[in-house]
Amino acid sequence: MKTVMTAKLKLHTTPAQFQLLRATQLAYRDALNSVSRYAFEHGKISNAVRLQEGTYDEIRTRFHLPSQMTCSVPRQVGATYKALWTKVKQNAQARLAGKTRKRYKGLDQPPTFVSPTLTYQYGKDYSFKKGQQVSILTLAGRVVLPYTGYDEHTALIQKGAEIGSAKLWYDKPRKQFYVLVSLKQAIADPTPETHKQVVGMDVGMRYLAVTSTATGETTFHSGKRLVARSHHYARLRKRLQHKGTRSATRKLMQISGRERRLKQDANHVVSKCIVHTHPGSLIGLEDLTHIRERTRRKHGKKASRKQRKANTAHSKWSFAELHAMIAYKALLHKSMAIKVDAHYTSKACPRCGHTCDANRPNKGLLFVCQNCQYTLHADLVGARNLAMRTLLIRQDWVSTGLLSVAPDVSDREAKAARLRRYAELRWNPDTSSRAFAGASDISQTYHALKKRVLSACFSRIPATPAFLQEIP
Repeated sequence: MKTVMTAKLKLHTTPAQFQLLRATQLAYRDALNSVSRYAFEHGKISNAVRLQEGTYDEIRTRFHLPSQMTCSVPRQVGATYKALWTKVKQNAQARLAGKTRKRYKGLDQPPTFVSPTLTYQYGKDYSFKKGQQVSILTLAGRVVLPYTGYDEHTALIQKGAEIGSAKLWYDKPRKQFYVLVSLKQAIADPTPETHKQVVGMDVGMRYLAVTSTATGETTFHSGKRLVARSHHYARLRKRLQHKGTRSATRKLMQISGRERRLKQDANHVVSKCIVHTHPGSLIGLEDLTHIRERTRRKHGKKASRKQRKANTAHSKWSFAELHAMIAYKALLHKSMAIKVDAHYTSKACPRCGHTCDANRPNKGLLFVCQNCQYTLHADLVGARNLAMRTLLIRQDWVSTGLLSVAPDVSDREAKAARLRRYAELRWNPDTSSRAFAGASDISQTYHALKKRVLSACFSRIPATPAFLQEIP
């Protein structure tokens, strides 16, 4: 099993080397735009082979790019056109289905490449040398540059990790070059013996993440600061766009990306905290595929101001980025993230199983069961339900030897069967180990915990000795 990561390496250049790298970047970008215009004029070609046959000689003669770099240009342009053709087809299907009236205009003009970032192929365009140096291809040949980076990433490079393609990225405000290298690290295949603990994680906007284990350990990660900053940036952009002056446009360019970087940093911090707190765990994440389409309010002229505001807030929800960060960081810390059904996790009572919309008064953060009056934080209820469903998946993994990393949402019968099984789960009020803090006899504590585990699972799915090894 392998996991992919990106190593960000800072290049230390002389003024002459700096100018050489910059000239190479700009020539590569000009070549991309030239090939893009050629593809548009010849029927919006997306085939990389045909593009290379038609533009190779011109790129070599006009932009003086090396041969391997010249071959990378048509491939990148072809991939861009394929993505645009996919969007055109999806838009046509949506218009036929009556979901939208707007026509996608991405291919009305040839796409323009603005970023000067260029792609290098390992072993052909760049390679690593001894003494923490990298050899990079430029318009005037190869240059050898010293680099620095994250210690773990540089150690992986020096120890012979599987190295893929790289991107030469220029940080314009700092006038600094970086190489973004793709690394593949081999990881041992997961087994039930190595993933004994289960963790359920509920994501949201007011609380970025709420986690709960089968033993009742809980963590909250608030997103209040991010929501306030996001609203601030939205108001600031609106004022500057309405003003429309040159200084306002210059200010918009300066603050562009701040909100994205703020949320990215927060997701990095939260994912790192969760993974470090629960090493060697099976982390259950909500399957939120198409959640924005399912929860979207009215839009357009008929939508009220409140509905448009709600749609704007949902569009800024970065749960997918947080899930992706947890998924790859978990593998690096001997854990594993899987997708779990998210249906009714915040509306189902974990104690009695009663499910209804009234359990969430005014759709707030308070959960009150209408059947047993069980009261708790709504996000914590969702995390506990996810923890129990993850526990069920682990039990199936132990009994069958197969781990389902994502639920099958294509089969309605399978989905209904899963929901029926989930309805039988019950959260025991004695799930916390504090309930047994006063027990002096170790044997009594063990049997009490064993009873708790068996009550948390299905009666028809017995707890196995391998799973009970997690009990102290």
